Formats: sequence, structure tokens, C-alpha cells
Amino acid sequence: MKLKTLLMCAVASLALAPAAMAERGSDGEVNVIMWQAPSTMNMYLSSGTKDIIAASMSLEPLAGFTPEGELFPRLAQEIPSLENGGIAEDLKSVTWKLKDGLKWSDGTPVTSADVVFTAEYCMHPEGGCAQLAKFEGVESVEAIDDLTVKVNFTEPRPDPFSAFVGGQSPIIQKAQFEQCLGAAAPTCTEQNFNPIGTGPFKVVSFKTNDVITFEANPEYRDPEKPAFARLTMKGGGDAAAAARSVLETGEFDYAWNTQLAPDVIAGMEALGRGKVQAAFGSLVERIHVNLTDPSSSLPEGERSTVKHPHSFLTDPAVRKALSMAIDRELLVEIGYGPAGKPTCNLVPAPEAWASPNTECLTQDIEGAKALLDEAGWVPGGDGVREKGGVRLSMLYQTSVNAVRQDFQALIKQWWSEIGVETELKTVDASVFFGSDAGSPDTLQKFYADVEMYANNFEGNNPEPYLAKNTCDKAPGPENQWQGENTSRFCNEEYDKLVLELGKTVDLEERGKLGQKLNEMLTKDSNAIIPLVYRGTASAVSNTLGGVQLNAWDTELWNVADWHRIEE
Repeated sequence: MKLKTLLMCAVASLALAPAAMAERGSDGEVNVIMWQAPSTMNMYLSSGTKDIIAASMSLEPLAGFTPEGELFPRLAQEIPSLENGGIAEDLKSVTWKLKDGLKWSDGTPVTSADVVFTAEYCMHPEGGCAQLAKFEGVESVEAIDDLTVKVNFTEPRPDPFSAFVGGQSPIIQKAQFEQCLGAAAPTCTEQNFNPIGTGPFKVVSFKTNDVITFEANPEYRDPEKPAFARLTMKGGGDAAAAARSVLETGEFDYAWNTQLAPDVIAGMEALGRGKVQAAFGSLVERIHVNLTDPSSSLPEGERSTVKHPHSFLTDPAVRKALSMAIDRELLVEIGYGPAGKPTCNLVPAPEAWASPNTECLTQDIEGAKALLDEAGWVPGGDGVREKGGVRLSMLYQTSVNAVRQDFQALIKQWWSEIGVETELKTVDASVFFGSDAGSPDTLQKFYADVEMYANNFEGNNPEPYLAKNTCDKAPGPENQWQGENTSRFCNEEYDKLVLELGKTVDLEERGKLGQKLNEMLTKDSNAIIPLVYRGTASAVSNTLGGVQLNAWDTELWNVADWHRIEE
């Protein structure tokens, strides 16, 4: 089904959703299970989707995106435009006006000073902000008055809706976080676990990688919402157990990310307790290639850093051969069925930004062998290729998940057929997608040769997503391992094109530049090896109303509208 059709279905179902109860807290408790357990409530210190979703219960941006990818105001009075004067005619600034009477959950007023501080927090030169790409091209943020804030750009910005827009870029309270700037940010445990927010729920207790208890925010701007007085978010387990807890046992109302084979889901749904909802946005399962050396023989703090290039993955022929050996059609068949499609792109949508690149869709084992032969990688006595004393032997890591482990097993086999030895490693998802700078097993630390995961961008502008891969955003000890460029890809031409994209106004030309940037990361370099364009899928109980899956923002974007349905 085409993306447009899927989005139209989402709009239709939204219109048919029953109205929420007209009294805050009247529907009691709702239970959500996140099998990848949240490890922080501060999305500025984590790029993990699990943490972003959890934090979005309390922390909100100025504006968000609907399921069809359109902007709508959250804390802002309206969406700035050229017509209403919010966007400057020279496109070098955007001015936001906060809604009147907004309060933090502690009862204090929300002001433009909080917005200015949020920018200072993420853009601090001594800090490590996981969402720094959201502030790409921002020169300054200034308070015009208590309810008006102006974002100034270094160059004209045809699409100024990045900073403070979408669930990944919320406003945090200055009074709570002002002692947490720069290098101090990850040390502020109380603030990071219990943020004061404006959202429909406030944190009551946070147990990292375990359980988060929320209560309805008494200061929430809509006095009739949320319908639930309490929300419990349980973490841990696996995707199958999470889906069963909704679709079979009824223990939970909502299970996030039911990443399971289609036949498994169908069997659970047959019991009639609930359904899996799905929506396509920009989610791509892919392999990141580590262009730096993760060897444990290096001093701590230098592993997987640009100080030490990788011994063989810096060879373009090796990276291309790895991609050529993969049968993406088979991966889709066993892992996702109609909820996935094979892809060669990191950016699969919007259509104008999606490259016509389809070269990788045909598996070519013999071609991969020939490429490695030509590059001088010769099979040794054990069949593993080597050159100059270096063997093509890799550690391949990902999170614990049945579908991902199936993918690992198949890809290991295909790589063995071309003479590449692969050791598989699985990491608990709560750790792999976690924010602990001291852990050796996070996707940012990347103490492996290749790793596999998926994430997405918000809204219909992939520019900030592509900007994550500039040279200055490689994770390292200097930014508390919060850089977004996990492959450590560094290309001066790429960085120049990102800057050019940031000041290009013509929509068609922006799409072409986006395609070029995508191709530089994928088919031109194979620093990122896309596998499957995935739909977002989660299990919903038949007794839970108001749920609208959103693949263009945080998944629980409208939790304030959830309510209980009596069967």
C-alpha cells in the first residue's frame, strides 16, 4: 500500500475515534509495556526511541506532527508562516508565540526563557546533545518578551521547523536544568529521571530500565484531559512477550514495537483481545559500518574514535561486498511481510527525497567475491579472506530481538559465502539503546565492527536527519558519546552539501540534494547499509480508545486523548 493511502487511512480512523471522557482521570489506569526499557527521561541525552517516547509523556515541543506529517501547535499559539509574520521574509528567522497561561507540572509559568535555555542546553559546546542536529544552522535563540521567542539562522532556512518541533526536541524547564549545562548534563540524575514538564502526565517514580509511574498532570492545559489518572510504563522482556501481554493475556493495554514475524502476530490477534496497528513513516532497518577501530587493544577513550581508522572496513570494496551479499527480499519475507519492503535508501520518504537507487535489491554473491578478489582480499586456508596479515573477521552486534537474531544468522551465512568471518553479539535493548556513557554496549559506543538497528526522523523534512552524519557529530568521549554519526562517517563534500541544503529554498532542488546526501551514505560509500523500510507496529487492546499510531512524531503523540472503551 502506498504511503499516501496509509496516511489517508490514518486520518479516516482519527475522525471515527470516539470522544474522550470529559473528566480528567475518570478512566483510572492505563498500562503500557516497552520491552526496550527506558533508561532516561531526557531525550537530549539519548537517541533511543524508547527514551524519547517515555519522555514525551511529560516533555513537549512548541509544535508536533500529525499522523499525516502535518504541523500542529502544542505549546505554541499557532504555526509560524510568511502570511502571519512568524517566518521572516528573508527566511533567516522564525518567531514563536507561546500559548497564554501555560504552566509546568510544578505550577510555575512557562516562558520564553525556558525555550532560550533549551537551545543553550543542547548547543552547549562542552555538552553532548543527542538531538544536536535539530539545531543545525541555528545562530541564536532570543526572548522577545515572556511569551515570544525568535530563532535566528545563519542562512535562510526554507523549512525552519526543526528546533523545538517534534517529540525529539521538547522544551525543558530552565529552573530545573540550569545547573546541568555542558559536561554536567549527564550527572543530573534527579533532573534526567524526573523532569518537570507540560505534558498530560508527570513522573511519580522512575526506575531505570524497569518501571516508570506517571500521574495525570494537574496543570495540563486541557482540564478534561488526560482521561487516565495513572499511566504505568513497564520495561523489559522481549517483543513477543510484550505482544502477548496485550493480545493474549490482556495484562497490558498497549505494547510498543511488536517487531515480530507476521504469522506470529496473526496467531496472537486470532484470540480477539486486540490488534496490531501499523503506519509507515521513515523507519529503516539498516547496518552501520564502523569506520574506526573498535579493538579492545586500544586505550579506553580511543576505541571507536576517529584517532584510529578501521583496519579493513575503510576499504570501500569490503563495504560494498558486504551489501552485495545480502538478500533483502528474503529478510522482508521472514521478518515483516507486508509491514516491510526491501530498500537501498536511508531516507525512504517523502517521495521527492527518496533516491531511485535500487542496485542493492538484487543479491550478488558471485559479484561480491569478484570485487574482493580484485581488491586483493584472498581466501586463506580456513576460507576467510585476508590481505597484508589482516583477516576479514568481524563482530556484528544488535539488540536482543527475535527478528534481528534471524537477520543476523542469515547475514552471517551470506557473508561467510564471500569469505567474511562473523561473530554475532546481542545486547539487551535497554542497554543497546541506552544513554549510559559508561556502558561499553551502547550503539553510540559501537565497540563492534558492524551494528544493526532502526530509527526515524520526524515530519516531512529529512534535512536534520541527514545532518546527523556530518564529521562533527561522531560520538566520542569529548561529547559523552552522544554524537549521532555512529558510523563515524566523515566526508568534507557531504558536510558542504548539508550546508548547501540548509540554505536551498527550491523544493525540487532540496529533494535532489537530499537524494545525493542519501546516496553518499549508502550506495556511494556503504557506510550505512539499508535493509528494510519498516512500518511502525504496536499492539493495542480492544478496550483502549483514541490510539492513533504516528510514524512522523513520537508514537504516543496523542496519549492525552486515550480513554477506556467498555466492551
